[in-house]
Amino acid sequence: MPTDTKQLKAIVVQPDEGVSHTAFGDTTVVKLTGEQTGGAVSVSISTAPAGHGPPLHRHGHEDELFYVLEGRVGFFADEAWTEGGVGTTVFLPKGQAHTFRNVGEVTCKMLIVTLPSGFEVFFARCAEVFSASTPPDMAKILSIAAEHKIEFL
Repeated sequence: MPTDTKQLKAIVVQPDEGVSHTAFGDTTVVKLTGEQTGGAVSVSISTAPAGHGPPLHRHGHEDELFYVLEGRVGFFADEAWTEGGVGTTVFLPKGQAHTFRNVGEVTCKMLIVTLPSGFEVFFARCAEVFSASTPPDMAKILSIAAEHKIEFL
């Protein structure tokens, strides 16, 4: 990860800009990548249909910050579920087993920040596997996860 911030440039991302990926039933639009931020952070907008969310997992590399923009979301962390609506903010340190689930009846939307970056690369690679015309190759997903120090529980 570069440490010379003089090499970084200011970035403005418009509302309709970003790269969209779909995996695990969720769609994420990556607004800022690690490549753009010198590895410091990635920023995404994620949407999930009612009842959807990723499997229980933990990150060995990055911390995550969630901010609910629309809908109602249940977060599992510290071995308990907590629900929250618009404005709910959740910080999940690396190593913390967690998941989230859209507990509302409409699509939820969240701002997700990962520190440092890298999760956006994992998600994009998984999206490639999920986009195949056959059921996803879960062995490949687990291999990608291991490369990114993400463990499904």
